[in-house]
Amino acid sequence: MAQFEFAVPTLFGLEGIAGDELRRMELENVRVENGRVLFSGDEAALAKASLRLRTGERVLMVLADFPAVTFEELFQGVYGARLEDFIPRDGAFPVKGHCLNSRLMSVPDCQAIVKKAASRRLGEKYGVGWLPETGAKYQLQFSVMNDRVRLYLDCSGAGLHKRGYRAVGNDAPLRETLAAAMVQLTRYRGREFLWDPFCGSGTIPIEAALIAKNRAPGLNRPFAAERFAWMSEKVWADARMEAKDLEFRGNYRILGSDNDPKCVSLSMANARKAGVADSVAFRDGDATKMSLPTDAGILICNPPYGQRMLEQQSAQRLYAALGRHLKYADGWKQYIITSEPEFEHYFGRRADKKRKLYNGMIKCDYYMYLNAGRSGGRKP
Repeated sequence: MAQFEFAVPTLFGLEGIAGDELRRMELENVRVENGRVLFSGDEAALAKASLRLRTGERVLMVLADFPAVTFEELFQGVYGARLEDFIPRDGAFPVKGHCLNSRLMSVPDCQAIVKKAASRRLGEKYGVGWLPETGAKYQLQFSVMNDRVRLYLDCSGAGLHKRGYRAVGNDAPLRETLAAAMVQLTRYRGREFLWDPFCGSGTIPIEAALIAKNRAPGLNRPFAAERFAWMSEKVWADARMEAKDLEFRGNYRILGSDNDPKCVSLSMANARKAGVADSVAFRDGDATKMSLPTDAGILICNPPYGQRMLEQQSAQRLYAALGRHLKYADGWKQYIITSEPEFEHYFGRRADKKRKLYNGMIKCDYYMYLNAGRSGGRKP
């Protein structure tokens, strides 16, 4: 099979985690950069990464990489790419992209130039003056950053965070890729009790169950590359079979709770769609008052932020109440993500570690309390 270069954009802060995932898949030439991870491989590598990657946003094939500070240079760079190897005569090839810190900063103008160059290249190669674009979609993406252009073919279609189990969310949904990364940072492998006391639409418990089962997150969804004329159906069938063969079987103790019964019902429905209802339980409960479900385990949560769901002062009072409730939670490691810069003050304790993450465009810190029971005392 031919070898290609691929790029996986990630949320900021998740690049290293995505890189580790790709290495565990034994993919070649994995390199971590700001905001993305690169790797090399064939069609089978593309299918494997698409199905099994938990923390990447999408898989893009690199078609061209060149410097450009003028529209003519942009045109020539795109025109020189071997687009005919990937886009058939009837293929639809819409264009989208972004520009940052470059002399070419007009996205609409760059979009028009890329489309014009691609159309001329394909028209000349197929010997036609007009391209019908009535076939499968081959989404072209461009990135103009620091006067360097990268042209991609989007192999994912819908972003990889679209697992297919969450048709609707609550008022403050957590992206599935971020939830998976948060679980991976706890080093959870399915052995401990895991509890999310602010489960919302159930994203964290469901991603934890997928990780515990080693189930490929993209197993039940389609990908744009499956419709590419040059992609073999057998490659995708083999990749899905291999992913299923790698699944674990066991009994897992995962609980999601929320003080909103509608969220609990929604979480149950999403868990059924994800095929993990046998591994996750959900129930009503106020995180600041309910009894701990067991003596030890991993608590991981995305409590409301002031700028999203509650007024900031209400959120701060919530953090204080949660801190008091968990003060003597001996045996529980606690992992909490929030955008509140003074979270440790309101929670009442300094974290053992913290890591900067982004929930969409919201800059957050992930607070890690690894020795929650070291202060001793009675349990709440």
